[in-house]
Amino acid sequence: MLADRQLIREATVSSASTRFEDDEIARLRLTFGKIARRVDRRSSGEDGLTRSQFSLLSTVARHGEIGVRELAEIEGINPTMLSRMLGKLEDAGLLTRSPDPGDKRVIRAGITEAGRERFLHLREVRTALFAENLAGLSDEHTDAIRRALPALEALAESMADSAGCRP
Repeated sequence: MLADRQLIREATVSSASTRFEDDEIARLRLTFGKIARRVDRRSSGEDGLTRSQFSLLSTVARHGEIGVRELAEIEGINPTMLSRMLGKLEDAGLLTRSPDPGDKRVIRAGITEAGRERFLHLREVRTALFAENLAGLSDEHTDAIRRALPALEALAESMADSAGCRP
């Protein structure tokens, strides 16, 4: 099992290494992680939601009422974990769960007005954090990030496709 994982890792790193050095791949991964953690940390006083809870709230806000099975697939989490997260967000008055009118066996998640307001507020806070930090960069770095944006979007999309996760 461990040997299989090592072979997969070597094959993956080998093909990626044709265009990137191993240390560049590690730096990219670590940088994305740092950015996400710092935004979470700086905005957590605003929302009190975990990254996963915010992601779930965001997905339901974007999709409207959605089946729980589809939501689990989009979020890339197991149904048991999703049920726990939905329960916490429902207890907080941010999301609802209800039976599908066409099939009572299917449960649907929806966003409350309070949930929509919270989502919009948190999105503003997180966007402001990015804007504030981007403003502190040099013109050269700002231009480099702007030029890299389509490639980063393509990377995010390919990672979602290969992992069967949300875009």
